[in-house]
Amino acid sequence: MIRFENVTKRFGAKVVLDGVTFEIEKGETFVIVGQSGAGKSVSLRHMIRLLTPESGRVWVEEDCVNEASGRELERILAHFGVLFQSAALLQWLSVEDNVCLPLRQKTRMPDDEIRTRVAERLALVGLEGVGDKMPADLSGGMRKRVGLARAIVTDPEIILYDEPTSGLDPVISRQIDLLIDDLRRRLGVTSVVVTHDLYSALHIGTRVAMLHDGHMVHCSAPEDFIASDHPVVRDFLQAQGIDSMADVRKAFKQ
Repeated sequence: MIRFENVTKRFGAKVVLDGVTFEIEKGETFVIVGQSGAGKSVSLRHMIRLLTPESGRVWVEEDCVNEASGRELERILAHFGVLFQSAALLQWLSVEDNVCLPLRQKTRMPDDEIRTRVAERLALVGLEGVGDKMPADLSGGMRKRVGLARAIVTDPEIILYDEPTSGLDPVISRQIDLLIDDLRRRLGVTSVVVTHDLYSALHIGTRVAMLHDGHMVHCSAPEDFIASDHPVVRDFLQAQGIDSMADVRKAFKQ
């Protein structure tokens, strides 16, 4: 569904992505991990044309994102919903009005239908009855959920998550992970997650890919990721105290 073909991206003299190639299949949860500066979020931003590569191509189905423009690009981007790292809520708008924004900007849906849709999506992420609250009145985990409701309000086929558990305590982080997995199953969406949290990656991912020094050094199902003998993967696992899937399952039972 999403395909990178030999994508290279530089910032000045630094090569962040160096001929990266991978493919994300429809309906899976593809998780990209790696150290800070490895190119995780850079990869995500290429998918929605916030960045363009120096060379290579990014495809969504049969459309080349980095060569599209105008209405063609708008049509491609309509496939996506995005949960940004900060949730990116507008502080002067209520929760309901924040979630309404994509529908008001991109559709001609009547206001009563918009409000019904928003209430349904807030309920889907466990936030019934908070539409009239302001973002400042919410916890960090609740703000993430509002951002997620906004990401799914247009019924996208693909949801991008940029560090969805960043800044949250372990208990709330695990709740967000379970919500991501639940939405994939209930809505049938394709999920692409960028995270430094390997417990999260191994729990929700159908495949986990690791970026290092501009290259994708490993990509596999979680069990095979843990069994990898690649030294960079082994170091990353050991740094987070993961020796087996039992360690991951234990973290989600606490």
